[in-house]
Amino acid sequence: MQEYCSSLTKFSRLKTREVMLGKIGIGGNNPIRIQSMTTTNTMDTDATVAQSIRMIEAGCEIVRITAPSLKEALNLEKIKKKIRQSGFNTPLVADIHFTPNAAEIAARIVEKVRINPGNYVDKKRFEFYEYTEKNYKQELNKIRERFIPLLRICREEGTALRIGTNHGSLSDRIMSHFGDTPKGMVESAMEFLRIAVDENFNDIIISMKASNTQIMVQAYRLLVKNMYKENMNFPLHLGVTEAGEAEDGRIKSSLGIGTLLEDGLGDTIRVSLTEEPEHEIPIARELVKRYESIDKDEILKPVTKILYNPFFLERRKTNSILNFGKDSVPRVIANLSKLKSISHLDLIPYGYLYSEPTDKWHISDQAVDYIYVGSNQVNFNLPSSLSVIFDKNNKENFDQFFRVVPINNFNLNGYNKGTPIFFTLDANDFSEATKNIISKIPNSILILGSKKKNPYRNLRRWFIYALEHKIRNPIIIRDKVNNLKNDKFLIDISIDFGGLLIDGFGDGIWLDTDQEPSLANEAVFGVLQASRTRISKTEYISCPSCGRTLFDLQETTGKIRERTSHLKGVKIGVMGCIVNGPGEMADADYGYVGTGEGRISLYKGQDMVKRNIPSHQAVDELVKLIAENGDWVEPSNV
Repeated sequence: MQEYCSSLTKFSRLKTREVMLGKIGIGGNNPIRIQSMTTTNTMDTDATVAQSIRMIEAGCEIVRITAPSLKEALNLEKIKKKIRQSGFNTPLVADIHFTPNAAEIAARIVEKVRINPGNYVDKKRFEFYEYTEKNYKQELNKIRERFIPLLRICREEGTALRIGTNHGSLSDRIMSHFGDTPKGMVESAMEFLRIAVDENFNDIIISMKASNTQIMVQAYRLLVKNMYKENMNFPLHLGVTEAGEAEDGRIKSSLGIGTLLEDGLGDTIRVSLTEEPEHEIPIARELVKRYESIDKDEILKPVTKILYNPFFLERRKTNSILNFGKDSVPRVIANLSKLKSISHLDLIPYGYLYSEPTDKWHISDQAVDYIYVGSNQVNFNLPSSLSVIFDKNNKENFDQFFRVVPINNFNLNGYNKGTPIFFTLDANDFSEATKNIISKIPNSILILGSKKKNPYRNLRRWFIYALEHKIRNPIIIRDKVNNLKNDKFLIDISIDFGGLLIDGFGDGIWLDTDQEPSLANEAVFGVLQASRTRISKTEYISCPSCGRTLFDLQETTGKIRERTSHLKGVKIGVMGCIVNGPGEMADADYGYVGTGEGRISLYKGQDMVKRNIPSHQAVDELVKLIAENGDWVEPSNV
C-alpha cells in the first residue's frame, strides 16, 4: 500500500471483499456498479415503482428508496413486489436516517439498508460537549446496544448494510472530539465497523460523502488507510453529496468520484444531481467507462515516498513569478493560436467585453489571465489584467507579452536570465538536460502536458518528481480534450485538472479543445470552483431530491440561482428536508430548507434564523437575509 491505494503510478483496483445484494456483487472482482435514488414519495407506490423502472432501464444496477419512518419502511414490501412482478430483479436499498426501528423493518424486505452513523443513535443538536474517556466509552456502548439488533436481523435475512457517513451530519459527539474533518468522518464509520467486525458481520459497504470535493477525497483516502491498519477491506460506495445541477453538478461529481477511481478506489458509484435520477446514470456510466478502457500496463517512474499530504490540502510550495505561484490563485490560459487573426470580439468568450463608445473593457469574474496566440499578432491595446504568451515574431512588450518555447529546443546563449519565460515539457521528461535548464533559468514557468489518453497519473508523477528534486518553479497543467460530447468533456477535464488541484498541484491550467469557447471557459472556471482553488461565482449546494423532499427542488434551485447567481463566493444550500439540512449543507453561508408542506426555514450557517416561511415568500426572504448580513450586492447591468 502507498498510504491509501495499491500504487500511485500503475492503475489497479483496490482489492476489497465481495458483498452480495441479491444476485449483484459489489467489490471483489465485480465491475464498478452504478446506482441512484428515487425522488418520489415512498408512500406513492405506483410512482416509486414507475420511477425505479425508468432508472433501471437507463442502466441503474441498484435502486435506493428513502424510508424516513415505519410506514415507509413497511411500504417497501409493496414496492418491491411490484418491481419484481414487472420482471426486474434489481436490488433495492432502504435509506434510513434517525429511525433504527425503520431500519430493522426494512432489513427484512430489501437487499441492503443504508444507515447514517451520524444520526442512527446520536441526536444532533449542534452543541459542543467535553467527554471524559469513561463518558466516551458509555456513548459507544449505547451505539453497540442499538446497532447489534440490526446486525442480527441482517445476518438472518442475508441483507447487506451501507454505513454512509456524511460530512454535514456528523454527530455532536464526533464533532466535539474530532471536528468536521475527514478524520471525524472516518472515525464515525469506524465505530460502527468495529462493532460489526466484533459481531462477525462483514456484509458492509462504506461511503464518506461530502459536498466539498477536497473533504470527500481526503476522507475516502483516510478511510482506506485506517481500514488497512485494522485488517478491513470493505467495498467503497463513492459519491459527492449535494453536487447540484447541470454543468456544475457534473463537474463536481466527476472531480470527486473520478479522482478516487483514478487510484483504483471505488466499487459502486452514485452521481448526485438536482435532476431526475435517470439523468444521473449516463454520467455515472461515462465515469466507469473511463476505467474499463484504461491502460493497465502503463509504466511510470515508481514513487518510493509520498512527499505531500494526500489527506490534507497543502499547496505545493513555489516561487512567485509574474502572477503565478506562491499564494496566487491558479491562473487560466486560453488558446487562441488557431485563429487567423485576433480582434476584440475574440476575447468575449473569455470574459473580456470591449465598449468602443467608452473605450473601456468590462471584465467578468471568469476572465482568463493569459491568452496564447502562437505566431499571431495582437494589434490593439489589452486590458492590464490580460497578458499574452507567444511563440515568436511578435512584439515583445514584457509588461504583457511573454515568450514560450519547448524546453528541449531552448538555447541558453544570449538569453537574459531575468526575463520571465514559459517552457513547455512532457510529463515523461525526467532528463538531466531538462532539470539543468530549469535550474539555470530560475525565472521560468513550466507548462506540463502529456500525450496520454488519461494523463492524470502521468502528470501527477512529474509533480512528485518536482518535489523530489526541489523544483519550485510554478507549473501550469496543460490538457488536450477534443472530439467529445459535452458530458464526457466535462468528466475528463474535471479529473485531469481537478484531481491535481485538490492535492495542491498546479499554478495554472491551460485547456486545448475544440469545444465552443465560452462553454470551455465556463467549464475551466467550474473545475477551479469545484476544487475550491479559485472561486469565481456563487456556489449552490443542492441535494438531488428524494421521497423526503417537501418542494420542487429543481424549480426552486432555478429561482434561487436566477436571483443570486451574481454573488461571487457566496455558498447557498438548497435542501429538500430537515434530514439534508442544516447538517448536509455543512459549509454553506446560507440555507434554504424544507420544514413542512409549503413551508421553508432559512439558515445563516448552521443557525436557523427564519422559521416556517410560506414557500411563495421564501426566495424573497432569502435575498433579505443575505442583504441583512452584508453579502448582497446589486447585479450589474453589463
